[in-house]
Order: sequence, then structure tokens, then C-alpha cells
Amino acid sequence: MNRAVAVMDRVIAAVCVVVFAALVLTVVWQVFTRQVLDAPSTWSEELARYEFVWLGLFAAALVFSERGHIAVDAAVRKLRPGARRVVAALVQVAIIVFALAGLVWGGLRAAAGAWDQQLTALPTQLGVMYLALPVSGLIIAFYAVTHLTAVLQGDETVIGAADVDPAV
Repeated sequence: MNRAVAVMDRVIAAVCVVVFAALVLTVVWQVFTRQVLDAPSTWSEELARYEFVWLGLFAAALVFSERGHIAVDAAVRKLRPGARRVVAALVQVAIIVFALAGLVWGGLRAAAGAWDQQLTALPTQLGVMYLALPVSGLIIAFYAVTHLTAVLQGDETVIGAADVDPAV
């Protein structure tokens, strides 16, 4: 499982780098055509929006994999180690439910609802942008399952080892 996570991390990181580079080039082109050529590009704003949405959701999934997301753990710090483990497992289950119900199911519904809406400046549909939701939801659910497995095996806790209060 660790190998699959490492491969997924590298793939998503590479995708994020490529999409970010494309976003920078798109915005630079948009500024150049507007400020230098005095003839604004008709497609660059829509493309930049697509790139930004996909980048944001993929980067969020990558941050989740690395456990770099925000966690409010003041109450959890006061719990005994066994209770911390239960809380960590429940948090991962809640994340799996949200990822599957909110991002995957909701994202598929949003994409289906917008699939027939043509964009004015790009040769694609609005639904393509919404596909970032279920794709990132599946990735987050995959990562949450790996975190849940690690918590249940005792390999991962809700709080990093350096953060645990030794008095408890």
C-alpha cells in the first residue's frame, strides 16, 4: 500500500507542476495580449479558470496525502492514546464519506448537469471542469483509506509524535 501511495503522490505532484506551469503561461499570455498587443485573448480567461480549479483540487488531495491539512486537535490532545486512535479512525471515516458523497457523487451530478453547456471561448463543455470534483474525491478517498488502515494498524495517530503531550 505504501508503494501505491508513493506512486500516486509522484503522479499527482507531477500533474500539479504541469498544470501550474500551464496556468502561469496562460495568465502571462492573457496579460501580454491585453497590455502589449491591446487585443485581449478570447480563450485564456476560461482556460485559466479550468486550470486553477483542477490545480486547486489536485493540490488539496496531495496535501491531504501528506497530512499537511489543518487539524484542530486541542481536545484530542487531552485524550488517552486509545481514545486518540478511535478519534483518528472516525475522522478518516468521515473524510471517506465526505469524499465519496460530496465530491464523487455530487461532482458527478454537477458534471452531468453542466455537460451540455458549451463554453464560449473553448471547444469543450462546462461539465469537464466539474469532473475535477469526482476525480479529486476518489484520490482523497484512496488516501483516507490508507490513513485509516495505518491508524487501525497503529502506524499513524491523529497527532504527530512530536506534538503529543507527554503528561497524558
